[in-house]
Amino acid sequence: QVQLVESGGGLVQAGGSLRLSCTGSGRTDTIYAMGWFRQAPGKAREFVAAIRRSGESTFYADSVKGRFTISRDNAKNTVYLQMNSLKPEDTAVYYCAAGRSSIYSISSYYNYWGQGTQVTVSS
Repeated sequence: QVQLVESGGGLVQAGGSLRLSCTGSGRTDTIYAMGWFRQAPGKAREFVAAIRRSGESTFYADSVKGRFTISRDNAKNTVYLQMNSLKPEDTAVYYCAAGRSSIYSISSYYNYWGQGTQVTVSS
């Protein structure tokens, strides 16, 4: 089992920045990839970014490419999502996920999920 706890959400003005953190505990050695997803009210959960265990490979949704950066610190079992140039359309609950699959952009391939953290971007 793996437990994930997110932090770092909040309210920010458009153009501002936030950094989300996700700390894992338990059998994190079994995890191959970590991802961030988000869900806005009335919308489906969507992929945001992912990173493989080695940290060498990162993946981004087109909507956040160039603005968001995912990174990880394996010693701390923590994954980060640095979000810059935030837009009102980035408003959503952001979820951290951990999975054993190499498929990184589909939520059903992730095995564990955090509780989510709210990000609100005002215009």
